Amino acid sequence: MTKDWKTRTKLVHEGSRRSQYGEMAEAIFLTQGFAYPTAEAAEQRFIKAGDDEFIYARYGNPTTRMFEERIAALEGTEDAFATASGMAAVNGALTAMLRAGDHVVSSKALFGSCLYILEEVLTRYGVNVTFVDGADLDQWRAAVTPATKAVFFESMSNPTLELVDITEVAKIAHAAGALVIVDNVFATPVFSRAVAQGADVVVYSTTKHIDGQGRALGGVICGTKDFIRKVAEPYLKHTGAAMSPFTAWIMLNGMATLDLRCRAMADSAKKIAEVLSTDARISKVIFPGLSSHPQHALAMAQMGSGGTIVTFDIKGGKDAAFKFCNALEIVKISNNLGDAKTIATHPATTTHQRLPQPQKDALGITPGLIRLSVGLEDADDLIADLQNALSAI
Repeated sequence: MTKDWKTRTKLVHEGSRRSQYGEMAEAIFLTQGFAYPTAEAAEQRFIKAGDDEFIYARYGNPTTRMFEERIAALEGTEDAFATASGMAAVNGALTAMLRAGDHVVSSKALFGSCLYILEEVLTRYGVNVTFVDGADLDQWRAAVTPATKAVFFESMSNPTLELVDITEVAKIAHAAGALVIVDNVFATPVFSRAVAQGADVVVYSTTKHIDGQGRALGGVICGTKDFIRKVAEPYLKHTGAAMSPFTAWIMLNGMATLDLRCRAMADSAKKIAEVLSTDARISKVIFPGLSSHPQHALAMAQMGSGGTIVTFDIKGGKDAAFKFCNALEIVKISNNLGDAKTIATHPATTTHQRLPQPQKDALGITPGLIRLSVGLEDADDLIADLQNALSAI
């Protein structure tokens, strides 16, 4: 049962299970199966397993269950199911509840793999998908109908940091009887208020922020007990998307410092965004924590923070962007985010490369666009590194 604890206490203690040895650190149960005391006990467990009973690691595991209970308590949901990756969570949350003929409305500003699930996978199996401008509530109102089963969006889009008003879109969706599924990676579980604002299901790539130290892939679906255990779990356990116990142990350890890390990263991101916004070599800085961001007020109301990502457009296009990236010393070139190490990504040629140019243009993914995931280094050192790299253009 979730206790009336503050965030940092939940991140350290919620969901803990101890063996008869009373270990302080969370135990890793590296086992794929479980022994039953009798054949009758095995039969009964397959009929209905108890809250602390397990059958097979693909179905559940004590270490994984600790992580699921901890993230559910943090997110404010009744339950959660941990998956092997963030994309397994996105695919599982959508595919588990949809069938041929169903209708989904989604924002069009999405991570490339999320777009693939909606454009290619769901439509291949007869699901109808309508894309809208996520920031335009009128488009949501026009697209959502009584036939709509779910709406899906990133609460803050990758990589252009466009916000979707969770509260207002949830009102539109719920009026039509549709479920609200939110990919909340950029908001982070620390700044997230998605459930309180109307989200029914929240998905994360736990690779980002939750692990946050570049060690392991993971994902999680958070929602009501009915959705997790009656809709998501049957699909996920039979299709093999479960998180490994070792990965769950890594995520549990990452959660202990999650609040501290995200707040420090967000503070540095704001400082960096303020400096970059005055640099003549940059045509545009996108950071919801700046008053210049068109959705600044929404970001403050929805998250209370600008987040840990800064996106900026370097004058000179791809050539200048590549020169900038190649001149970086502290900042690393990679396609991950939410890491303790600061990472620069060129979305047009990496994470969103497969998109045709007109779609990139529509999403604002320009040749000079850089997505900067701010880590835990000293902000002044990062600023010096960025300014030095800009001088190489």
